[in-house]
Amino acid sequence: MLYREAGDFKTSYAEDSQTFPIRFDRYRYYAVLAIAVAVVPFVINDYWANAVLVPFLIWSIAAIGLNILTGYCGQVSLGTGGFMAVGAYSVYKLMTAFPDVSIFFHVIGAGLVTAAVGLLFGLPSLRIKGFYLAVATLAAQFFLVWLFNKVPWFYNYSASGQINAPERTVFGIEVTGPNTEAWAAYLFCLTFVIILGVIARNLTRGTLGRKWMAIRDMDIAAEIIGVNPLRAKLSAFAISSFFIGVAGALFFAVYLGAVEVGEAFGINQSFLVLFMIIIGGLGSIFGSFAGAAFMVLMPVLLKNVMVGGLGWDTALAAHTEFVIVGALIVVFLIMEPHGLAQLWRLAKEKLRLWPFPY
Repeated sequence: MLYREAGDFKTSYAEDSQTFPIRFDRYRYYAVLAIAVAVVPFVINDYWANAVLVPFLIWSIAAIGLNILTGYCGQVSLGTGGFMAVGAYSVYKLMTAFPDVSIFFHVIGAGLVTAAVGLLFGLPSLRIKGFYLAVATLAAQFFLVWLFNKVPWFYNYSASGQINAPERTVFGIEVTGPNTEAWAAYLFCLTFVIILGVIARNLTRGTLGRKWMAIRDMDIAAEIIGVNPLRAKLSAFAISSFFIGVAGALFFAVYLGAVEVGEAFGINQSFLVLFMIIIGGLGSIFGSFAGAAFMVLMPVLLKNVMVGGLGWDTALAAHTEFVIVGALIVVFLIMEPHGLAQLWRLAKEKLRLWPFPY
């Protein structure tokens, strides 16, 4: 009654292979998109934009990028924070070097630069995998942070070593800088989320995505049946790094406005994005959004309850928050290792059969 496929006929291959073949899923997707574009910008305030919505959108892009590499291609990476730093410093250099070019193209350019860097650091994946590859990407994380700290050219020889986002506009509306309206920052990030989400969905469902999954499941068997491991792995690193670079550019230019690489893009950020895809579900675009929402909303909820509701000390609440979030991650790994995406799939299966027993 609530979620049915009966009567939803397909008369062509194109209809059967579309992104959402079930009519109800398509309508739900269009409804969510309409609310996000036409309703949310008119009702949000600065708190909801800065504490929840903008971070959720940016972390969703980063989670999709890491999920492409780890969830779909099976290449473990602990260098997400470093690649986000590449995106941030790239967009800063582009914004200061080409002030007349639209910030939209600067963000895309930062993603392309990060893709080239990811391609370079993805070369070890051709010879090593698993734990050894994780260590190699962890080395990339520390190297990139060190590089941006030690080479003054990256932060334009600033005495403080900090980079600040210049004011930039899109269609006359400021999207970076101290005077940016909450709804403008939200819509700018939402544009990238929609575009990159559609691209990721189609990539993972196409030929390239099937090659990634073949490499993930058994790389030797994949090579035997004709999958080129060189192209598959390096393409996963490049595309994943592009997404993460875009997220890093937005994180710096739109969300923070000013960063120091060691504080904003440390190893904690790499683990945060990894936790997002583990909780949300490996190998799932929806899981990337679900994991990002969980990791953004849970600390905000706990802080409001413990500090605002119970009156706890801020430091005690922060430490308790780490304990609770860590415990929830362990619970998810034990109770549902496939994450929130699997819970969503099970819920849809039950709705298909309701009111009959499952």
